[in-house]
Amino acid sequence: MALRSRGSVTLVMALALAWSAAACTNGSGEAPGDVPAFDGIGENEAITALGTEPFWSAKITGNTLTYSTPDNIDGVQIEVSRFAGNGGLGFSGTLDGAALNMAVTPGDCSDQMSDRTYPYTVTLKIGDAQLDGCAYTDQQPFEGEETP
Repeated sequence: MALRSRGSVTLVMALALAWSAAACTNGSGEAPGDVPAFDGIGENEAITALGTEPFWSAKITGNTLTYSTPDNIDGVQIEVSRFAGNGGLGFSGTLDGAALNMAVTPGDCSDQMSDRTYPYTVTLKIGDAQLDGCAYTDQQPFEGEETP
């Protein structure tokens, strides 16, 4: 009886493991890691991000990000790494000794200061500070007036 019991436990464990593995798919038979990386912004596209309250902007060309504020219109250039995730792009680097991480994701965005609509939303984190904003690229412009 102990052998039968052990065999039953083994069978139950095998079924539980098979069920767990099946539950880890998205219904299409693909595992979560099989989702293609975001490719909506080409590596050769220049990205401009901006935010209000406080005002800031970031322009990314290649692996260089230029971060500007009203106190530093010319901005500070830093080297960033680019990561294409499942739902957008990520950029990371260091600004004045603090970690800088920026996420660019598709979605209509308004800067709340103009009648423009931007094709991307942005979350920029510098150290512990988080800034939110909008973005566009040289090949995917905003909609609305050039100078609001």
